[in-house]
Amino acid sequence: MPRIKVPRKSTAIDMTAMCDVAFLLLTFFILTATARQPEPLPVDTPASTVKIKLPDTDIATLTVGHGKVFFGIPGQDIRRSLIEKMGTVYGIQFTEEEKKRFSVMESFGVPIGNLKQIIAMKGDERNREGLQPGIPIDSVGLRPSELHQWVYQARLATKELHNQDMRVSIKGDANEKIPEIQKVIEILQSQNVNKFSLITSLRGEDY
Repeated sequence: MPRIKVPRKSTAIDMTAMCDVAFLLLTFFILTATARQPEPLPVDTPASTVKIKLPDTDIATLTVGHGKVFFGIPGQDIRRSLIEKMGTVYGIQFTEEEKKRFSVMESFGVPIGNLKQIIAMKGDERNREGLQPGIPIDSVGLRPSELHQWVYQARLATKELHNQDMRVSIKGDANEKIPEIQKVIEILQSQNVNKFSLITSLRGEDY
């Protein structure tokens, strides 16, 4: 009696549900991701094996490189209060629109007299390398330097709004000359800020 062959059927897997889940996850990550803004002063930080993570709030970053100093501090409320205080110190009126635009600027490096021009620019224009000359760090007569005022007023704003002592970190270029870093440290010490963090890039441990 002949053997009856059962016809073989190819196995089919419906991937519709899997594709839906994949696209939903992709959409979620795209919508919730925060785009990293280009740094207006890119520096090559020295290498270190230290793995201590800096806090995300209430800490100012002084970026030093190529003979320039840039200042940045997180928190839109802090930055808005900071520009109001600096306007009072230097007698400059900032509009509500300028305060709003400044509050989203993560870092900058211009004399206070040129700040309005930088605020009016778009992000990609503002962060173009070489555009900003840096914040003046030398005092004029008995008047403290502009960097001194930025640090001091930021400390006041942080204390008033968050009731926290502002921490300070220095992000220096590995090839920067020692005197430039020393000037920044002296400005901090003039305000009795003797404890600060040095930002480095991670390297492998030596064996």
